[in-house]
Amino acid sequence: MIKCSRCKTKKAKRYCIALGESLCNLCCGLLREKEIHCPPKCLYLAKHKPYQEKRIITKKQTSLPPPSSPEEDILNDERMAWLAYSIEMPLKEFGEKNDSFTDKDAILALEYAREKIAKHKGLLLMPDEWIKPQNDIGESVYQNIEKCQYEQRIILSGSPQTYKKEEKIICLDRVILSIKYYAKENFEGRNYIQRLLERFEKIDELSHQKKVFTIT
Repeated sequence: MIKCSRCKTKKAKRYCIALGESLCNLCCGLLREKEIHCPPKCLYLAKHKPYQEKRIITKKQTSLPPPSSPEEDILNDERMAWLAYSIEMPLKEFGEKNDSFTDKDAILALEYAREKIAKHKGLLLMPDEWIKPQNDIGESVYQNIEKCQYEQRIILSGSPQTYKKEEKIICLDRVILSIKYYAKENFEGRNYIQRLLERFEKIDELSHQKKVFTIT
């Protein structure tokens, strides 16, 4: 019996073209798009992608306990609101240009960024023709978060503030919760995206007042 190249215990049933090795069903599922950047031609990726996306969409945001009152919303903190603004900017830009970009796509993009921040490591990449972000919008969100700095209106310390890993995850979870709320189970629609575009339009109109509209 050929054993799985990773766990060394179970029977290897699936050949991984990314690793060039055989894996058991369990290890294939655990590594897929988490530690391995699976190429599009992978049959197992194509077969299980709808199931994995459904699990991501229905996942609970464990880092963010529900506030007991509106005043406890983390986005009442201007610093966290600025981070949320940076998180949503790529969603706004892509949603504005692509009518096919749905609320589900927005959640998948943020979950991609969340997992990358949580693990703080890249995927195992493949030969040059396969080296591409797993989720282009998610990668843009991730890069925005990593570059985001908060500048106080009255600078006391003399330098912009950066964000901790935990703050980034909590803020991502807060935005994901907002998407799920406005999607109202219709994740193939654009209820949240439309609201996002309207909110950014208001931001543009009032930019001279230096106001930021946070998620409501």
